[in-house]
Amino acid sequence: MPVVSIRHLTTYRYRTPVSFGEHRMLMRPLESHDQRILSTELRITPEPSLLHDVHDVSGASVAVARFDRRSDVLRVESRVRLEHRPQTPLADLADDVLGADGAFAYETHELPDLARAIVRRHADPDGEVAAWARRFVRPNGPTRLLDLLVEITGAIRGDFAYALRLQGAPQSPAETLARRSGSCRDFAVLMMEAARSLGLAAQFVSGYVYSASPKAGGRTGGGHTHAWTRVYLPACGWVEFDPTNGIVGATDLIRVAAACDPRQVLPLHGTWSGAPDDYLGMDVEVDVRVDADLAAQPAPRLRVAQGR
Repeated sequence: MPVVSIRHLTTYRYRTPVSFGEHRMLMRPLESHDQRILSTELRITPEPSLLHDVHDVSGASVAVARFDRRSDVLRVESRVRLEHRPQTPLADLADDVLGADGAFAYETHELPDLARAIVRRHADPDGEVAAWARRFVRPNGPTRLLDLLVEITGAIRGDFAYALRLQGAPQSPAETLARRSGSCRDFAVLMMEAARSLGLAAQFVSGYVYSASPKAGGRTGGGHTHAWTRVYLPACGWVEFDPTNGIVGATDLIRVAAACDPRQVLPLHGTWSGAPDDYLGMDVEVDVRVDADLAAQPAPRLRVAQGR
């Protein structure tokens, strides 16, 4: 199994020293049966007066920092090393099918926990997104959910042009359909809303992408954070679908957070106080590497808050 090293550096620059309010950092991958953290390191400049971890409403690990000094730079560097055991859904288990009305109905006991992930977040007044999703429903006979979602993943990958956009909210699904192009976030939102239009529970996933095999070539979305979709299939649980790269399952995908709304999974956000023209810009560097020759041995967790 791959041992993956992730370096994520964000730098904010200011004309003169400014003061900082609370900042929240969502950069630590989720630990689960397919992701095991071996070591983590967090370096922040200027040194925060308070730094602690919390779990947010989605269960993701968030580092919270508060500051008592001014600075003309805010630098947050996260380094993580983890063991990744990607799994793909077993086709023999994925026997869930859409209902005769072209929509899926979960068991009553699952609905309370899935309800927020089923509710659509974007208006679709002309039904364009729903109509696009129904293109993948078989006209005759049952439609297996896994087959349908694999086809949607492939359609976005094959029919839409990728356009890098690192800032700003995702496009609406209708915009992405009309433009036939978008960023990984736009594709994730489109697939999420298409799945929801069929009654499926879907979430927006934020994390990192890498390539464990030279045969796979470079994955689109590398060099910065990445986004994709996951959908709940009763027979398989939550299954990852990356329409940007055409990936089904967790191969080459490192989850940091999964939520019903993209606004819940921002890697870093906070406040600052100063003159309006003090802000000079932001730089983000993400480097994800596979330590192919290193043994996966547990390492202690290192926590550092380093000043200038």
